[in-house]
Amino acid sequence: MMEKTRAIVLRTIDFSESSSIVTLFTREFGKISGLAKGARRPKGPFEAALDLLAVCRIVFIHKSSDALDLLTEAKLERRFRAATRDLSRLYAGLYVAELLSELTIEADPHPQLFDTAEWAIEQLDGNGDVVLVVLRFEMLAIQYLGHCPIFDECAECGSSVVSSGRVHFGVLQGGVLCRNCRSGKRQVLSISSAALQAMRQLADEQDDSWQRNNEGPRVQGELRGIVNQLIMCLLGRRPRMHEYLGTLTR
Repeated sequence: MMEKTRAIVLRTIDFSESSSIVTLFTREFGKISGLAKGARRPKGPFEAALDLLAVCRIVFIHKSSDALDLLTEAKLERRFRAATRDLSRLYAGLYVAELLSELTIEADPHPQLFDTAEWAIEQLDGNGDVVLVVLRFEMLAIQYLGHCPIFDECAECGSSVVSSGRVHFGVLQGGVLCRNCRSGKRQVLSISSAALQAMRQLADEQDDSWQRNNEGPRVQGELRGIVNQLIMCLLGRRPRMHEYLGTLTR
């Protein structure tokens, strides 16, 4: 069946002298992998649209079996150019691609996640604050995939938790913990109320106050550490790009 959709290029692998296997995150069909015949030719049906982090419109034949989909056409909408001027923006863009690839499964569409990823790539390619854009993308991605932390009540017993001073945050439990439920738990962080409030703002798609975050490097570094733990818990391992993200808050 022939399908058309918008896509973000996550990965390309050389398949032959003229073809590539491409992993894409699409708006209507989720993550797909397809064979792009002729993609490596200077003049082919893809017009250099399959560069990493490029946003493009694709036409593909969807295979019902485990075989690769067949890409027949790709038209470039936006190329990611920030890599030529700023390594931190390149690292951040690669991290967005890694999360899209590792946190999602084949053929599971998440239109809101696609829109957020496209927004993040555009911001990173422009003048957006790299640290805050990455944090915003991570928190919204966690929410859209059904893992948003609980901020206002104990993730174990449901009792109200006062978010002042420092608060216990259970990574495995997925949210704040009261004093009683904190006892005996593993991977519990002590986080500041400022960091908790910033996380709440970043995870709320209707709240744009995160853009005015002026807490400074200390809170941003704390946020980076907390979100790292959340992402590692979801993946079951440390993302490859975490090593490079540490440079963003220095």
